[in-house]
Amino acid sequence: MKFPEGFMWGAATASYQIEGAVDEGGRGRSIWDTFAHTPGKVAGGDTGDVAADHYHRYRSDVALMRDLGLDAYRFSVAWPRVQPTGRGPANVAGLDFYDRLVDELASHDITPMLTLYHWDLPQELEDAGGWAARDTAARFAEYADLVALRLGDRVPLWTTLNEPWCSAFLGYSSGDHAPGRTDPGVSLAAAHHLLLAHGLGTQALRAALPATARTSIVLNLAAVTPASPADSDAARRIDGLANRIFLDPLFGRGYPADVRADTARLTDWAFVHDGDEAVIATPMDLLGVNYYSPTVVELGAEGPDGPWPGCGDIRPVVSGPLTAMDWPIDADGLTSILTRLRDEYPAIPIMITENGAAFDDEVHDTDRVNYLHDHLAAVHAALQAGVDVRGYFVWSLLDNFEWAYGYAKRFGIVHVDYATQRRVWRDSAYWYREVIKNHGTNGTV
Repeated sequence: MKFPEGFMWGAATASYQIEGAVDEGGRGRSIWDTFAHTPGKVAGGDTGDVAADHYHRYRSDVALMRDLGLDAYRFSVAWPRVQPTGRGPANVAGLDFYDRLVDELASHDITPMLTLYHWDLPQELEDAGGWAARDTAARFAEYADLVALRLGDRVPLWTTLNEPWCSAFLGYSSGDHAPGRTDPGVSLAAAHHLLLAHGLGTQALRAALPATARTSIVLNLAAVTPASPADSDAARRIDGLANRIFLDPLFGRGYPADVRADTARLTDWAFVHDGDEAVIATPMDLLGVNYYSPTVVELGAEGPDGPWPGCGDIRPVVSGPLTAMDWPIDADGLTSILTRLRDEYPAIPIMITENGAAFDDEVHDTDRVNYLHDHLAAVHAALQAGVDVRGYFVWSLLDNFEWAYGYAKRFGIVHVDYATQRRVWRDSAYWYREVIKNHGTNGTV
């Protein structure tokens, strides 16, 4: 199971999940600071105040990446470190941290892949309407410009947004994520403004970055299947909200007519202005794909919409082997997503920007090794089928603050003892190092 020459091997993290130091360097508050400090929102009352203390330990963490043999490291910039209120000039001390991080990566020949938004919206922007407000998209473009002007000479790979589905539908429909709002109609406006932010942000990056820099967005696409033939329309509706509501406008097709019709009772879509869809379709160079689990659905009794606006009568079907998150395991879903992109959308290079699993093993994590092996095999099958996949980033480099699950779930190939901040390689880290060294595996675990 050999991968092509030039295939990029990496690992990924996110700012609020690992950095800590929430009150240092002039950083402002984010919606996740507010959400995590609200009683009952996060398991165990956990917060990201300290997390994996990466802000202070980035040099040793980069040395760890070097020892793993990583080609690339995908990280996110905390918007409130750069603009504490989401507006105005850059906070120099905040950008200084990422300047040091990028230089440290360069000193070890590790390519930085920078994500501008991994969910930590400045709280003052949320107070002004958040992603439900059109102005937030314009503020994002200004933020993108500030980061690009400071780091663009050394960062070749740029991502605007990570998983806008989560930001919109977990944040504004189900309320499971920050800011914790529960208005399905508003969540559709949030999804649109996130995509508009991507388009405006991509334009800002193009204007500020060298011509050699590559831009992208990262989507958590779903392999949606019906539990039975009678559930086929349920699968169509979920597919619309999981995949096509993002992919179609990004590739110049506008919003799917069936998604608009399915959600007409929630909103009139007046938040889409003339010219918006052209901005959203601003050309990009890469598409990032995050994949963890398949999505099997069936019709059921009417209930709350949850994270699927207008789909309160659809529920997930969970079966088979599960991760510690109770997410089903099915690597074939990743191959299915990748070949679908090949068949249904314009050709674009793809990066697997997140893939991994939470398990309860402390260090000897055979289940995680098996999971990663099978998903790499799925990527390899897609490559063999002609899909242009350029790289793979494991989620995650380190155990971290797992959003509403707090510190109860661990995705890292490196174990973190939160009391001491000691890092210990899991078996999966040693296995991944060998995969990178050999540019693939021999087909066995």
